[in-house]
Amino acid sequence: MIYSQNFKDYTLLDAGDREKLEDIKGIILRRPDPMAIWPKEKEELWNNVDAFYHRSNKGGGSWEYKHKLPESWTVNYRDLTFKVAPTGFKHTGLFPEQAANWDFIYEKIKGKKNIKILNLFGYTGAASMVAASAGASEVVHLDASKGIIEWAKDNMRLSHLEDHTIRFICDDALKFILREARRGRKYDGIIMDPPSYGRGPDNELFKFEEKINPLIENCLNILSDNPLFFIINTYTTGYSKQVMYNLMDTHTKLKGLQGTIEADEIGIKIKDSNYFLPCGQTTRWYR
Repeated sequence: MIYSQNFKDYTLLDAGDREKLEDIKGIILRRPDPMAIWPKEKEELWNNVDAFYHRSNKGGGSWEYKHKLPESWTVNYRDLTFKVAPTGFKHTGLFPEQAANWDFIYEKIKGKKNIKILNLFGYTGAASMVAASAGASEVVHLDASKGIIEWAKDNMRLSHLEDHTIRFICDDALKFILREARRGRKYDGIIMDPPSYGRGPDNELFKFEEKINPLIENCLNILSDNPLFFIINTYTTGYSKQVMYNLMDTHTKLKGLQGTIEADEIGIKIKDSNYFLPCGQTTRWYR
């Protein structure tokens, strides 16, 4: 299990019975989580919440607010600041388990010069901000949602990174990669977090099992001659860490890339417990 202990403003208080209980900088949220099928350990904590997301039988759901909350608030990671807000799809604009990858990205970039990073399916931009703050000379942040890109720009401003070169692009990931290849642009690190299913900005259909191979193949075409890393995250159920290892190993061998591959579950440690909440798979190729 890959996990971080460096994200001080987030604590997973408990998980179980298909729910998780989180402290996000002093605000307690209760949200569904399909992986937490074991019984809750700390029953006494679960009724003392600020907001509770209820699933609907018809799909989706809604928040029940036990206390009045700000429309948004902020959390800190290292010297960075990120906006957090409850959304209609239960998310908060941040995936705290990804702090394990933020740690990795920061350490790989720190102290190196002229590093260009591409963050595909970049969401609200935490990884992009980490890369910029670590010293990347250019970060390209891509997402299919204009609204989410605006959230990422908020995180750039909150983190005081306006003087860094961060390009925000709303586009279909594969179309963009192919254009970058034609333009001869190269990147020293690529971060990719493809959804299980989604739509691009022009309603392009994305299915993980259909797109993952061409995505990996074409990402490798735009890696520089001396790349640092290539990271793939997935929350798609049914694909084990061995499957993701096989994908990365096969494609990097076809390109003749020498390096180390790590594939493992990524997750969050539950406070005062020996348990971890699994939150998908992360696969890293690096030198």
